[in-house]
Amino acid sequence: MEIAIPIYCYTTEAGETVEELFPMGMAPPHITTEDGEYATRDLMAEKAGGSNHSANWPIECIGSGVSAHQAGELRAFFKKHGADCEVTGDGNPVYRDANHQKKMLKLRGFCNKASFGT
Repeated sequence: MEIAIPIYCYTTEAGETVEELFPMGMAPPHITTEDGEYATRDLMAEKAGGSNHSANWPIECIGSGVSAHQAGELRAFFKKHGADCEVTGDGNPVYRDANHQKKMLKLRGFCNKASFGT
């Protein structure tokens, strides 16, 4: 009988996401990385298909975008709040990784319902 060993994602407070292998259902909620940093399981990164280095990131988010004529306003909003987030000419924010997406959405008062509440 084979044991499934899925990849689990953990993100540090600094925003670095690492992938770890554990038997199915045995992943702890927190780990200490090889660098000694505390990391919390990141279900959003897992659902997206992996860590920050995954082919899924960066993403252009149409759902949290604005109309093209409001792109400058959104850029100004991010700048005003000291947030580093690219906005396309179409008005869509570009998120570098799951942690970045979470922070930028929270800043604007949004949440990603597919992120399991993280």
